[in-house]
Amino acid sequence: MSKKIKKIVLAYSGGLDTSAIIPWLKENYDGCEVVAFCADVGQGDEELVGIQEKAIASGASECHVVDLKEEFVKDYIYPILKTGAVYEGQYLLGTSMARPVIAKAHVEVALKVGADAVCHGCTGKGNDQVRFESCFAALAPQLTVIAPWREWDMVSREDLLDYLAERNIPCSASLTKIYSRDANAWHISHEGGELEDPWCEPTKEVWTMTTDPLDAPNEPGSVMLSFDKGELVAVDGKAMSAYESLVYLNGKAGAHGVGRIDIVENRLVGMKSRGCYETPGGTVLMAAYKGLESLILDKESLKFRESVALEFSHVIYDGRWFTPLAQAQMAATNSFAQQVTGDVVVKLYKGTANVTQRRSPNSLYSEEFATFGEDDVYDQKHAEGFIRLFSLSSRINALKQQEK
Repeated sequence: MSKKIKKIVLAYSGGLDTSAIIPWLKENYDGCEVVAFCADVGQGDEELVGIQEKAIASGASECHVVDLKEEFVKDYIYPILKTGAVYEGQYLLGTSMARPVIAKAHVEVALKVGADAVCHGCTGKGNDQVRFESCFAALAPQLTVIAPWREWDMVSREDLLDYLAERNIPCSASLTKIYSRDANAWHISHEGGELEDPWCEPTKEVWTMTTDPLDAPNEPGSVMLSFDKGELVAVDGKAMSAYESLVYLNGKAGAHGVGRIDIVENRLVGMKSRGCYETPGGTVLMAAYKGLESLILDKESLKFRESVALEFSHVIYDGRWFTPLAQAQMAATNSFAQQVTGDVVVKLYKGTANVTQRRSPNSLYSEEFATFGEDDVYDQKHAEGFIRLFSLSSRINALKQQEK
């Protein structure tokens, strides 16, 4: 280990891992100063209460809690929403989309306090180590990156608890923790416990953000979302900030059991993992946005946007936000989003979120053109020539086969 590191900024959560990392850094990096950094991305006040005191008690010289909630929703969630990105057809990228805004703030704190290193508590098996370190490389390559889980010899919660106990460092964690969870304004993820066996159905104890669809109201609810140039500007007719809108949607959709998924996904590092995710407001937002797009984008434009969505889902999942490729893909979809203006009504019922009404001043839908009745713009006789030309290659191929 290098002994030249003088000041390290640690991404601190107040949990068992990062509580142990602070004294470990000071012992193994020649008594360096450790500054704690905590990102508030909407994970909830219960995780932030007393966090500065916890960091100091663990040995940090100071603790910076940075409010990123509005920036997260406005500058990261909304651009991703415009791409339509969904990883492997189901995952709405809740953990991955928060990593770049956290990493950016982490670097900003490190540069502000004059640190020469940044540190994270990600394990060597997960995606987050790649996401964070890719962002660090793009934003501040001069900073040394320290990843204790790839260096120390501790391998279990018992090891970490023993390590803290030996040093008389207080920690509220215990051996009874079952699930590993990550929460932010967009979602909460659950891993561990019975979920490690893909044959085990999740118990009721897994879910924390949404009502069980079986227990949800028997009467459906509805919510109206208003968009202007691809961005949500009002919910149920009321103007709200980006973060306030998401909080409102989470509450309303969560009460109807909307947003639960149980998936096995392909991690970037090469292994599969099983996780349960709750994304109530995000599920409604995605459904509403795509419902409005269906009125506005022509066939080829929508096809291209969908192709970008597929590629961009991997870009975000893999932690490549601060790259030219990501910026180019977002620029492409943002050009389409300039037309995405209008209102959408989503019906919420026992775990489902379905678009039932949509309107836009930029709509390409015309009842006059789509009707089975007579109109002045479409002569059905013209379809014959179109079909002959459209199927010309098939006709030529069939004729060639007959000649043989």
